[in-house]
Amino acid sequence: MMDAEYLGVLLFEVYPYICLTVFILGSILRYDRDQYTWKADSSQLMRKKGMRMGSNLFHIGILVLFFGHLVGLLTPHAVYEVFISTSAKLMMAMVVGGVAGAACFVGMTMLIWRRLFDPRIRATSKPMDIVILLIIYVQLILGLLTIPESAKHLNGDSMLALAEWAQHIVTFRGGAAEYVEHEAWVFKLHLVLGMTLFLIFPFTRLVHVLSGFTAPIKYLSRSGYQVVRKRW
Repeated sequence: MMDAEYLGVLLFEVYPYICLTVFILGSILRYDRDQYTWKADSSQLMRKKGMRMGSNLFHIGILVLFFGHLVGLLTPHAVYEVFISTSAKLMMAMVVGGVAGAACFVGMTMLIWRRLFDPRIRATSKPMDIVILLIIYVQLILGLLTIPESAKHLNGDSMLALAEWAQHIVTFRGGAAEYVEHEAWVFKLHLVLGMTLFLIFPFTRLVHVLSGFTAPIKYLSRSGYQVVRKRW
């Protein structure tokens, strides 16, 4: 049987770098070799019913959750403790995350229902389209389950431990696994599945997310204006 400490180091110190490496190199290679597959493959043309509401709820919720996690995990405690206490930050994260997560859950449920039970959409869906939706769905449910678990530790100790883990990873410091060693299983599973999303990212339709971040930069840094011929 694999030692628990060894497994912890493997999952929370080694696995993150494997996922990040595949994420970066895989995305670059796919963009370089298969640009025609770099798209969202929207099902809106198949059927519009339920698409707008489901898509809006999903995208608004997921964006709030993404940037909330990004800022919450990677902002050092010393930066925000002058403005807000740890317990107050935890309460804010629980409330905002709960509302955004609920919106995202409703939106995802609508989108998954369309893709699984609408014959036209199901017929044009790739297996990976369904797989990635279900993985994100499970990840979202795990995230919502962390809220009642966080409510058991309103002093914010778990939040600080998870933030220390993330900051140790991005700054290439050792000992990151020690910060999550004694955390609840739901936090650990949420972290592992979140990292797995980065691992499979380059091989799914999720790559279109990067275009949402890079398109404005490319537009603002373009070398010249588009030339349009006059109509004669």
